[in-house]
Amino acid sequence: MTWLRANKGFLAFLLLFGIFRTAVADWNPIPSASMRPNLLEGDVVFVNRLAYDAKIPLTNISLARLGEPQRGDIVTFSSPKDGTRLIKRIAALPGDTVEMRGERLLINGEQADYTVLGNGMETVPPLGDLTALHLTERSGATSYRIQVLPQVRAMRDFGPVTIPADRFLMLGDNRDNSGDSRVFGTVPRELLIGRAERILVSADILDHWTPRVERIGMSLRQQ
Repeated sequence: MTWLRANKGFLAFLLLFGIFRTAVADWNPIPSASMRPNLLEGDVVFVNRLAYDAKIPLTNISLARLGEPQRGDIVTFSSPKDGTRLIKRIAALPGDTVEMRGERLLINGEQADYTVLGNGMETVPPLGDLTALHLTERSGATSYRIQVLPQVRAMRDFGPVTIPADRFLMLGDNRDNSGDSRVFGTVPRELLIGRAERILVSADILDHWTPRVERIGMSLRQQ
């Protein structure tokens, strides 16, 4: 009891900090290449947990809807398959009919426009270093960069499917190296955690954690 009294201020801080992280704002490290070229392994992103819903801390119970998820938002969510926290981009909204044909996304019968930006490199075990093609994908008023890996086997065709009410279709920006809604299906709104707003810090995990200073503070809105 003496220890509790002596440290009650610190314990109160930890409690409030935990509530803040589970209800207001959070951060999310990027562990994989599924969101290249926009998010890199070693990025840590700021997540706005109040972008869509105010929830009871530590639960998926919504107290109030504060905003509507938009096509193109980068969001964190719990996988409907196993509960793993994931980060992907919203590709289709409730009521949308979506399909993919040879990497090309079609929303409500309208094919997205694509512009080639150039090439990059990605190491994909066990295939080694592969050339990645960077593109801009434009669907309606939404525009962002994606990456494809022509050399690998991937799910480049699906649908058409119509997205049910209060569910969302998620795709990784690294289209040929992402486990997303093509694998686990659409995501219920209650499993959305928040919207990723910007990169807080970044370090190259493949190069002795060298800081990537140029990425600090980078906005993720429509990247």
